[in-house]
Amino acid sequence: MEPLFQSLYHAIMEGDSDAAEEYVRRALESGANPSRLLEEAMIPAMGEVGRLFEEGECYVPEMLVAARAMQSGLSLLRPLLISQGVKPVGRAVIGTVKGDLHDVGKNLVSIMLEGAGYEIHDLGIDVPAEKFVATVREMQPDFVGLSAMLTTTMLAMRDVIEALQAAGLRDQVKVVVGGAPLTESFATQIGADGYAADANRAVSLVQSLLNT
Repeated sequence: MEPLFQSLYHAIMEGDSDAAEEYVRRALESGANPSRLLEEAMIPAMGEVGRLFEEGECYVPEMLVAARAMQSGLSLLRPLLISQGVKPVGRAVIGTVKGDLHDVGKNLVSIMLEGAGYEIHDLGIDVPAEKFVATVREMQPDFVGLSAMLTTTMLAMRDVIEALQAAGLRDQVKVVVGGAPLTESFATQIGADGYAADANRAVSLVQSLLNT
């Protein structure tokens, strides 16, 4: 790996947003290709953070600071990638369901997916089923990500899926769900296409669903 790419990789791993932004800027000034920066330094760094998380060697706070560092670098790369005509690997609509105001997990998933090359439309928190339906109709995403952190809001996920079905849109998108109180069996019960226990697994799940 080239020295600036290596430095960027470690800045993201260490959660140093300022350094990540600086290394992206220096790499671009030296003529580095934006796509290569993303694919050879930034995505591998977040992939390694995800691996460490799964193995219990780092925790949510460390993932969050790494994701923020990734986001700092992406803010410089995004317009260049668009101008080069680099197409996203997929398009997502994501949000925390109606009645739920938690967004840390959702935000982490959004950043991880964006870092993996997906175009993300984040609807925020307390999102009613009708908003998901309207956005799916408008954006025509490949998948919808639903988040809930409360047992009292879990069933709102089923409301979204049923609303997509009623609108004739369910067959056009994959629906993935996540959040602390959820289980694989609950995801199956409400008709979701998949469940991810954390942000790293969410990326793997989406990749597997879209490649089938």
